Amino acid sequence: MPSKRMGRITEDVKRELTDIFRSLKDPRISALTTIVRVEVSGDLSYAKVYVSAMEGEAKTKETVKGLVSAAGFIRRELGNRLQLRKTPELRFVADRSIEHGAHIARVLDSLEIPEETQEDDQ
Repeated sequence: MPSKRMGRITEDVKRELTDIFRSLKDPRISALTTIVRVEVSGDLSYAKVYVSAMEGEAKTKETVKGLVSAAGFIRRELGNRLQLRKTPELRFVADRSIEHGAHIARVLDSLEIPEETQEDDQ
């Protein structure tokens, strides 16, 4: 179970990364990029950042390539904003959970409810 301090640091990293992503000018990085989850190692040397783009899996992979090329800038900005002894090295991972959730929602919406069930509910 992570300590309260690690949870707080993880949330701070996620919040600051969200703000930094908004200021990036790289055309490969989608404007609709979402940080799904951040995992910071116990010694603060690494942080895995799971990102997703609303435009689909191909755009998510392209966004990850843009973020990897801007990783040095992002890490420096993160170090300037957070007063940590060690700024974690960032690793970006494409995540499909938002796309998967949208697919499940579409499937559930496409299911038809039989008329007998609708009459029973009323």
